[in-house]
Amino acid sequence: MLEGFDRLWLRGTLRELYCPHVMESYLNAQRILLKDFGELVERTTRSVRAAATAFAESWNRPVQYLASPQRSKEGVARELAQRDGISEGLIVVLSAVEPCQAFSLKKDAQSGHLGLELRARKCLHYYFYFEHEEFGFMHVRLQSWFPFQVDFCLNGRHWLARQLQKEGIAFVQRENAVVWVENLARAQELLAAQVKLRWEQPLAALVRQIHPCATEICRPLQLQYFWSVTQSEYASDVLFHQPEPLAQIYPKLVHHALRSFGSGDVMRFLGRQVPAHGQVSGHFEGEVISDLKRRPEGIRVKHSVNGNTVKLYDKQGTVLRVETTIVRPREFRVWRSSEASPQGPKGWRILRRSVADMVRRAEVSRKSNHRYLTALAATHATVPLADWAREVCAPVRRRGRRHRALNPLAPSDAALLEAVNQGEFVINGFRNAHIRARLCPATAMSSKAERALAAKIRRQIQLLRMHGLVQKVHRTHRYMVTEKGRAVITALLSARQADTSQLTKIAA
Repeated sequence: MLEGFDRLWLRGTLRELYCPHVMESYLNAQRILLKDFGELVERTTRSVRAAATAFAESWNRPVQYLASPQRSKEGVARELAQRDGISEGLIVVLSAVEPCQAFSLKKDAQSGHLGLELRARKCLHYYFYFEHEEFGFMHVRLQSWFPFQVDFCLNGRHWLARQLQKEGIAFVQRENAVVWVENLARAQELLAAQVKLRWEQPLAALVRQIHPCATEICRPLQLQYFWSVTQSEYASDVLFHQPEPLAQIYPKLVHHALRSFGSGDVMRFLGRQVPAHGQVSGHFEGEVISDLKRRPEGIRVKHSVNGNTVKLYDKQGTVLRVETTIVRPREFRVWRSSEASPQGPKGWRILRRSVADMVRRAEVSRKSNHRYLTALAATHATVPLADWAREVCAPVRRRGRRHRALNPLAPSDAALLEAVNQGEFVINGFRNAHIRARLCPATAMSSKAERALAAKIRRQIQLLRMHGLVQKVHRTHRYMVTEKGRAVITALLSARQADTSQLTKIAA
């Protein structure tokens, strides 16, 4: 398995200039009147455009304007790179008019005084496409109007390919997936090191190349670009030697993901707290969505909670990819000090967009992928259903005592199996109280009746233990579903939920 960042969208902003009052102070520092603001920004924009053209000419590469937003910029860049045989350096500079946040002059209706207003508008943006010596295929997007936002789109697998080339390690890459590598352990070490990269240095170096006017723009207030993560994709790739095994199990994984994972499971995968009864809390005001999409390269399953997603792919025939995408980091927490008191006590605070929290961002993404893979593992089995049913649907004798058979078609036994098989119990297991909450939710009862129910659940859990479906965690009151139990229960419940038309198609 190889795991690390896939796509990364990083952003550089002169944060102070997004405040109109600071922008006015910026003008005052240069002794420029508000009425002359338009002249300043137009002059600065001309310099930025001239610098972009000069940079392209220094590499002897074209500057091309794209009038249609329907045309793929990445497609144009890859076509030019292939045509001109570019393996390193600048490929092309593309320009397009696109939406942005920029300043305009506004006259106050009552006082008649001029002021600055930050609003949505459109301006020319430049896209610098590179085969970068460190990051591989990537691009930088530069806004040509105040406050000159810079966006970077990188790919962690392209970055890995560059590092493997430098170390002389053989590998095979198809698009954004490394499907084979000579030294898998070293490749994973490189991906782990990428997470701890000091991003400010290489990003600032790129800005100096494509945007030399930035130094002059920042000088009046001694500004610096602030680096943040707009969106991150962290991928865990399970590599197969041949495509046949993946093709055999992938339909089962897709079926299991769509039929077995409820909203509570999806929230648990993405690190959200779920009540003991397993249902989504009534205080949750977001949205949980699961869907399937057929693409030319295969089938993709996606689960999302408030915009953050965990996805399942079969890539390039031999790669099973689980990928967590974070666009709303506020949904997660990081152990850090307050920004107002950097030397003060630490606590669990919101995950920031800043690259300073990149390590934690990778950690929560990796754990999300692992929770999802662990839950999917229940479908990886080739034992005929009849063999499993024969084992659990017959009485067993343990330590001289006879224990009854399980009946997965009976409502009571099916409810018990479904309760212990919830994805939220995969990591920490379950207690008697968890199963009681699922089988008898929100039921008012006397203490005597509650003790009787607890004893009944204890006997039911013991029955599952005797059939080898669950095991007790040593020195605790918790139980875990065994590997065999996960496979058996999932298969039996899936068969129970299948309708006759589905079974008829399978039989045919």
